[in-house]
Amino acid sequence: QVQLVESGGGLVQAGGSLRLSCAASGRTFNNYVMGWFRQAPGKERDFVAVIRLSRSDTYYADSVKGRFTISRGNDKNTVHLQMSNLKPEDTADYYCAADSTGLNSGIVYYTHRNAYNSWGQGTQVTVSS
Repeated sequence: QVQLVESGGGLVQAGGSLRLSCAASGRTFNNYVMGWFRQAPGKERDFVAVIRLSRSDTYYADSVKGRFTISRGNDKNTVHLQMSNLKPEDTADYYCAADSTGLNSGIVYYTHRNAYNSWGQGTQVTVSS
């Protein structure tokens, strides 16, 4: 397991943008698969986006495709989630997750919560209408 620390959440108006960051520990970051999930009050934790760092490929939930972008940061061991054209329904706690095993399964596998062995504490995003 690795330690994950999210940052960048906050309050934004509909149509606005936010960038979330996730800093990960570990010496084999290049082999990690990093994902973002979100959980609204009273709802399950849902997949948002994933990046396989060794291949630099990405995959998104349909609800965020074209509005959110997951990318590796220039800072060491960091992944970002750039969120644009935010909607009130994007309001949730956002969680960073990592698969640090190096197995690198097919990317669609990482839409499932149990694909990951490490989770951050979450950062809150609130989008006002």
